[in-house]
Amino acid sequence: EVQLVESGGGLVQPGGSLRLSCGASGFTLSGSVMGWLRQAPGKGLEWISKISCTGGNTAYVDSVKGRFTISRDNAKNTLYLQMDSLKDEDTAVYYCAKYPSCKWSVRHDSWGQGTQVTVSP
Repeated sequence: EVQLVESGGGLVQPGGSLRLSCGASGFTLSGSVMGWLRQAPGKGLEWISKISCTGGNTAYVDSVKGRFTISRDNAKNTLYLQMDSLKDEDTAVYYCAKYPSCKWSVRHDSWGQGTQVTVSP
């Protein structure tokens, strides 16, 4: 059974930083593109980033480019999202997402329970 468990969320002031982690189990992490999604209050689920199986290729939504960094440690079965220069509009529940394979251009097929990130003075 695929399990994705996010952690590291919390309350942070604008301009601050947080590092999210996602522990993966039930599948071989190195065989899946991985990513992050988020859902802000009253809005739909938004894709924000993904990373290739080896970590050599990454992609970001424009709103987080230059501020967020996705990374992975396949040996530790863990995905990360370093979030810097946080803004109020980054407030959301953040979800770790799994893709079905190492193919880059397919949709994610599962995600975790999420971790809340609140950016507020």
